[in-house]
Amino acid sequence: MRPAQVLTGGPVVDTVESPASAVSWPAIVAGGLTAVTATLVLLMVGVGLGFSSVSPWAGQGASATSLAVGAVIWLIVVQWLSAGVGGYVAGRLRTNWTGVHRDEIFFRDTAHGLLAWALSTMIGVALLSSAAGTIIGATARGVGAVSEGAVQAAAATIGPLSQYDLDVLMRPAQGGAAPRDAAATDVVPEVTRIIAHGLSSGDVPPAERIYLSEIIAARAGISQEDARQRVDQTIERAKQAAVETREVAETARKTAAKVALFGALAMLIGAFVASAAAAFGGRLRDETS
Repeated sequence: MRPAQVLTGGPVVDTVESPASAVSWPAIVAGGLTAVTATLVLLMVGVGLGFSSVSPWAGQGASATSLAVGAVIWLIVVQWLSAGVGGYVAGRLRTNWTGVHRDEIFFRDTAHGLLAWALSTMIGVALLSSAAGTIIGATARGVGAVSEGAVQAAAATIGPLSQYDLDVLMRPAQGGAAPRDAAATDVVPEVTRIIAHGLSSGDVPPAERIYLSEIIAARAGISQEDARQRVDQTIERAKQAAVETREVAETARKTAAKVALFGALAMLIGAFVASAAAAFGGRLRDETS
């Protein structure tokens, strides 16, 4: 290697560029694979702890909220521990640089830890993508087999009403009695559309309530007043169900946003932990050598 002359304000100093790269890829790969393996092991431990804390019996085991909070905390701990182990391995196994300033060595060690963390993250994303692809493929292959069951499950909920609410709404006055107009066209779809349209605009108009009560009175063989009470009760239950559905969706949205933000923060801290662990491992490597 041809020496280079550097003018430093005093005498001319000859410096020789090192032929060795500043990046030790074998150490980075070793650290990344170690971090991925540690992540898988810790995730299996978390799954085991999660299953051991739940119970099919009512009033026993951890609640859904506790499980969700515990899962988020455990994922953060997994990120930090695996990043620390991977960064330490990358720093401890990197090439021993000689004739390099200690500040430069510190920077290179932290860079090795960061690269090991990045590699393990990319491998983890690839594994998750592969698993998601497998699940999607299996789901697509099983669509034909479960289509009938899916139709039956969907039939249990019609618009804003459950099938049970519709059965109660049109139940005959006497048990076991056939509807008064049993031969007439099924009115369930029309009733469902009327209630769904009314709830989409806020409430079912009084004129539509009267029309519904007339249908129910003729269908169930009850008085107009009793039919009106049935209609009002069914509409109130449909309103409550719609409110609960929106509350569940809002809770899921907020939870997803928090998980994403905390996950990003945990990953950034994991990158810092990997860099610090690599610097610590590199310092121990230099001391032992």
